[in-house]
Amino acid sequence: MMETSLAERRSPFYSSIVGLGATMGRVGGDFISAKTYSGIADEHLNTRKNVGVQDLSTMGKMDIKGPDAEALVNHVIVNNAAAMKPGQVRYSTVCREDGGIMDDLTVFRLGPEHFMLVTGSVNRLKMLPWLLHHAQGRKAYVTDITAAIAFPTIQGPRSRELLKAMISDADLDGLKRWSFTSGHINGTRVLISRTGVTGELGFELFVPADEAASVWDALMRTGRDFGLKPYGVLAMFTLGLEKAYPAHGIDMDESRTPFHVGLDRWIKFDKGDFVGRQALLKVRDKGLDEQWVGLILDGDKPAATDARVLADGEDAGIVTYSDHGYSLGKVLATAHLRLPFTAIGTELSIDIDGRPTRAVVAPIPFFDPEGGRLRG
Repeated sequence: MMETSLAERRSPFYSSIVGLGATMGRVGGDFISAKTYSGIADEHLNTRKNVGVQDLSTMGKMDIKGPDAEALVNHVIVNNAAAMKPGQVRYSTVCREDGGIMDDLTVFRLGPEHFMLVTGSVNRLKMLPWLLHHAQGRKAYVTDITAAIAFPTIQGPRSRELLKAMISDADLDGLKRWSFTSGHINGTRVLISRTGVTGELGFELFVPADEAASVWDALMRTGRDFGLKPYGVLAMFTLGLEKAYPAHGIDMDESRTPFHVGLDRWIKFDKGDFVGRQALLKVRDKGLDEQWVGLILDGDKPAATDARVLADGEDAGIVTYSDHGYSLGKVLATAHLRLPFTAIGTELSIDIDGRPTRAVVAPIPFFDPEGGRLRG
């Protein structure tokens, strides 16, 4: 069940994953990755109930070192890198001069003059030249280390328990969300970050690629006692949809600003200049005539991406992503809608397979709105 091409890139976990019977397929940046294993619903619900692991090695990792590393990172992200201490992680968007979103990423401060940016799989291909361009004239050195680092994410209520059974030299109980530490798995030093995009307690591991297979084997072996199951890209999307985490290339792209997808709380206008600041200030002051919202759909069929949303026959906007919210037993969608159709409880209609289907604007996130599960 393979789609192949000459330029395909393989994750360090490729053989391990194929051995588990995963349905493989192309994901961003010419990588081949697992789409599903046992089935989307099964993988999704097990991650919410026990613990799941996903291979995210396809995501870009950019190493930035030098006396001007902080200045470079602060210039390209909308969040504030200068306020970060070593051991901290921050989420941010990277915008163009016109405010359009090039990528959303996580920023790791490894030391006073050392950062790592974890970019989207597809966007890695444009973030590297963007960073190199802005590094010109600065004492900052950018290296794409994607291929050198395997990146498994371990998510779910039993994730901490599982990792504690494998890693004895890290304080996983004391590790706060948006921070990282390091420890050893079978003699391999790994970086352990308390981050993830499932809405569950979870940890992302950075593993030297040449030692990845033994770390995966150890995870699978120890994981048996904790209900660990691997999950693929498709379950990652349904888990993220329940939490209304916007995905680049789906909910946002270079034609929209962070304000268009509710990510403006991460913009630190008071930190000084950064790429896109003037354009974003204009959007902030003028306001938007549209909003990114959640919808709950009648029936059991998701809407197509880019399906039109209608209000009494009038065009109200467009669906960005729709799928099953397996934890909720409902079909969900996110959409860009024009005001005033964005108010909670507004009844709308979407054509699904030739049938007008009722959709109601709902509060987001759909699942665990208080975020209690993230605290574990």
